[in-house]
Amino acid sequence: MTTPKRHFPPPPPLTPDPPGLWRRVPPAIFPPIMGLFGLGLAWRALGEALPAVAGLAEAFLGGVMLLFAFAAVAWASKPLRRPGVLAEEMRVLPGRAGVAAAVLCVILTAAVLVPYAPGLALAVAWVGMALLAGLGVLVASAFLAGPEEARVVTPVFHLVFVGYILAPLALVPLGQGGVAVAIYALTLAVAALIWAESLRQILARIPPAPLRPLLAIHLAPVSLFATVAALLGWGGVALAFALAGLALLAVFLASARWLLEAGFTPLWGALTFPLAALATAVLRAVPDPAGLWLGAALVLAATGLNIPVAVRVLRLWAQGGLAAKTNAATV
Repeated sequence: MTTPKRHFPPPPPLTPDPPGLWRRVPPAIFPPIMGLFGLGLAWRALGEALPAVAGLAEAFLGGVMLLFAFAAVAWASKPLRRPGVLAEEMRVLPGRAGVAAAVLCVILTAAVLVPYAPGLALAVAWVGMALLAGLGVLVASAFLAGPEEARVVTPVFHLVFVGYILAPLALVPLGQGGVAVAIYALTLAVAALIWAESLRQILARIPPAPLRPLLAIHLAPVSLFATVAALLGWGGVALAFALAGLALLAVFLASARWLLEAGFTPLWGALTFPLAALATAVLRAVPDPAGLWLGAALVLAATGLNIPVAVRVLRLWAQGGLAAKTNAATV
């Protein structure tokens, strides 16, 4: 008797990505764009001493604004389709860092607009701070509601809770010095808490290699406290923070092999804006001629870092690999 052949149904087809444009735009595109904003502002600061480069700096900033506008529209299409996707982006570190950088790019846009449209710049700065406050509520809620083992303070907290220190870049030139002083005092206190907790954590446990580039974010608030202090006329405070930033940069350079042990990843975007911020801080806070020469060197170094990193990250996005590498949410 012949045993009848058994027939097995074919496996179900893999679920394809949902049709439509920009269904999985990764927030990881924004940290390198933030680095480009910082680079343009550093070139603008250098242009105050070297007028020959001023025009190039403004043209570059205009291009970065257009790039950010395109990226912002692309990513914003996700929460517009499904608002709950924002909470999903907050679950992974690249998502939190990327969304925070996107909001900070709004505030940086205000700084770019100051010489051209002061009223619009002021409005954009306040919109950016309001968005950052909303983001802070989301991040704090997720932090407190999560399991105890996941309650880890990361350098990304600087972006979310100290990022307001970018607003005085627009507020001080627009005559809002009182608000800038209040922001300075509050953000300095918060930054000190984050620095202290981060130091305690790194002494207790060495971060894994892929996350180490995020440590560079600690340099950004130091540099911005120097720049804003210089804008407020606090020369001694500005110089102290600028020197502290240079010392921290020296530590990072000495440990560069350890810091970048994992090789290139999209998290390298975290390396870009702190270096550009330090270049601006040195140009504004360190007396000439040392400030000019050292600041110009840092501007050139930031140019050599920020643009290639941005190109590589944006190329990954264009090729479709960035979303998978950073676990971006899908709508």
